[in-house]
Amino acid sequence: MEFTFSQIIFALFLTLLAGFSTSIGAVIAFFSKKDDLRMLSFGLGFSAGVMIYISFMEILPESLHQFSEFYQSKWAELFGLICFFVGIILSGLIDRFIPQDVNPHEPKDYSEVKICPVVQAYGKNPIYFVENTIKINTKALKRTGIFTAMAIAIHNFPEGFATFISSLDSISLGIMVTIAIALHNIPEGMAVSLPIYHATRDKKKAFVYSSLSGSAEPLGAIIGAIIIFPFMGELTLAITFAIVAGIMVFISFDELLPTARTYDKAHDSLYGLIIGMAVMALSLNLLQ
Repeated sequence: MEFTFSQIIFALFLTLLAGFSTSIGAVIAFFSKKDDLRMLSFGLGFSAGVMIYISFMEILPESLHQFSEFYQSKWAELFGLICFFVGIILSGLIDRFIPQDVNPHEPKDYSEVKICPVVQAYGKNPIYFVENTIKINTKALKRTGIFTAMAIAIHNFPEGFATFISSLDSISLGIMVTIAIALHNIPEGMAVSLPIYHATRDKKKAFVYSSLSGSAEPLGAIIGAIIIFPFMGELTLAITFAIVAGIMVFISFDELLPTARTYDKAHDSLYGLIIGMAVMALSLNLLQ
């Protein structure tokens, strides 16, 4: 199977948009208050609904169909499911290698999104307040922000690959995955910018670090393209789709839904999940 130059460029463009939505998170972090973030919970739930629906109703069935062109039905399904779980395992291994204290996908309550990196960096000497002024170890706090950015960058490699492949398969599918990944990247941008901002009081520097952490997504897309394009064919695409479905399911259950619950109130994330699935189902039905 061959793709046109315009298809590849558009897929890379969507991946770029998804990756650099961490910049939006950086901006929100500078101005937001706790009560402002219920919509974020809804948005993350919406993203999870979109990605779960796409994975099980579109990408994985497409993979199984393409495997059936080469193997009998029983073996086609088996190979597809093996590749699906390979995607989950790969994502899990990447997540496993990230230290827990700088892993932005470890569930925390809202106060920890702002304060936890500070406490972790400060060890046994927690931060304290004097007339609303935070006393912190700025050197350690900045280091925490940088390590968080690196952790997010590593996580974003498979996400960029998933966005890129989905966009190549279908423009409408790619746009929906881009929106889902972009919403998911907003709190990641917050996790990077907050410790760096509190350490340096430099919004520009915090914004730059958040943006750079998102650059791993288009980089992951480019590296993935370089690896698979020389071998691109129907069978390669079947394997890739199944792996991508596994990656997206892992992202949804390990990252999106736990993070959505962080900001949840009155089942906002659940409503987002259901509406995300419904919107995805309706849009795909109308676009077919």
